[in-house]
Amino acid sequence: MGELETKHLSMVDILLETHIGLERQGPGSSEAVEQALGFLKPLNQFSKIVDLGCGTGGQTLLLAKYLSGTIIGLDMFSDFIDKLNENARKMKLDNRVTGIIGSMEKLPFQTKSLDLIWSEGAIDNIGFKEGLSHWHGFLKKGGFIAVTCPSWLTEERPNVVERFWNDAGSQLETISDNIKIMQKCGYQFVASFALPQKCWTENYFIPREKAINKLLEKYAGNKIMMEYAEQNRYETELYSKYSQHYGYVFYIGKVI
Repeated sequence: MGELETKHLSMVDILLETHIGLERQGPGSSEAVEQALGFLKPLNQFSKIVDLGCGTGGQTLLLAKYLSGTIIGLDMFSDFIDKLNENARKMKLDNRVTGIIGSMEKLPFQTKSLDLIWSEGAIDNIGFKEGLSHWHGFLKKGGFIAVTCPSWLTEERPNVVERFWNDAGSQLETISDNIKIMQKCGYQFVASFALPQKCWTENYFIPREKAINKLLEKYAGNKIMMEYAEQNRYETELYSKYSQHYGYVFYIGKVI
C-alpha cells in the first residue's frame, strides 16, 4: 500500500492494527493474574465480574479459566471487542464471557451489582483516584477491585521518565501514595505487588516490536507509521534504562 493510499492513516489506526493480533495489549502475564486472584476469595459461579479496558481479552479469558462466574469485558474499541467475542466462542466460553463496547468513565452497570472489577493497564487513562472513586459505587459491599497502574518503585524519580508519562497523560505516584488513595476512596487495602520485567519485555515489547516491523513494511514511507514506531521504540529504550525506578503495580482492594 503506497503513500497516497495511507495518507489518512492515524495513530489510533496504527495502534489498533499493531495490537489486534497480540495476546496482550500491555505488560502482564498469566502468573501475575494467578497471583492477584489468590487474594480475591471467595468468588463463585454466581459472581459478576467485569474487566475494564479489556483489549482483545487475553486476561479476560484467563479470568474465566480460574473463576466460575460471569465475566464482561469492556473496551472502547469495537475491533478489540469483536476479537474477544470471537475467541470466547472458539474456547466455548461465550456462555460466561461477553465483550461489550463502552467507556470506563460511564459504566453501563447497576450500582452495587459487581463482585469484582478487574483492569490491567487502563485505569491511568482516566486517573487512579478518579477510576477508583467512580467504580466503587458499582461494587457490592465486600466486592473486590484489582488493577494495575504505572507507579514509582523507588524514591528517585528520573525527570525523563516523569516527562514521558506526563506527556502520555499519566501521573506516576509511589506505591504507598496509591495505597492511601485506595483507602480514601473507600477500599480496604488487600495487597500490592510489582510486575516483573518479563511482563514488559518478553510478554509485550518483543511481540509489539515484531508487529510494528511488519507494519513498517506494509506502510513503507508513511510518516505517521514511522513516528509511531519511533515513539514505541523510545518507550522500550526508556524502560530498559530506568526499569528499576518504575513499573506496573497490581493494587487489590475490598469495598468496606
